[in-house]
Amino acid sequence: MSIPASSPHPTLPAATVVPDTQRITFLPRLFGEQHFFMAETQLFATMRRLSPADYGGGFWEFYERGGEPLYLAPKSQDRLRISWDGNGYEGEVSADAAGIIATLFTLSDLAITHQDPLLGDAFHRLYEFARGHPEAAEIGSAID
Repeated sequence: MSIPASSPHPTLPAATVVPDTQRITFLPRLFGEQHFFMAETQLFATMRRLSPADYGGGFWEFYERGGEPLYLAPKSQDRLRISWDGNGYEGEVSADAAGIIATLFTLSDLAITHQDPLLGDAFHRLYEFARGHPEAAEIGSAID
């Protein structure tokens, strides 16, 4: 599934880091009240699986756009080597793109498992955002 590049929607701001005072509400808004704890655990496990050589845990930033929750990404300046045995992808991406990839995988899996429209909407919102990301081609190849 290649993510065709597009310009970010002109009326919406770029993704911004969620302020510390709003972090507590971010995960329930993104994943839903009934799924957020499981989703957070699954997301971190997905990142460990995606990047076992480079990801060892740590602080994550939360991102939103236009007041809507989007994704989580490890707070790191480093690039991460990513591989996914499900599609044979291997590449190197920024921590930001790695977070988008891990969040997309997590949202997709949870949306299919729980048939919760909130999760599907969150996946599509992030997928659309990823189309305008500077690393859209790598993100698309990783999730294909």
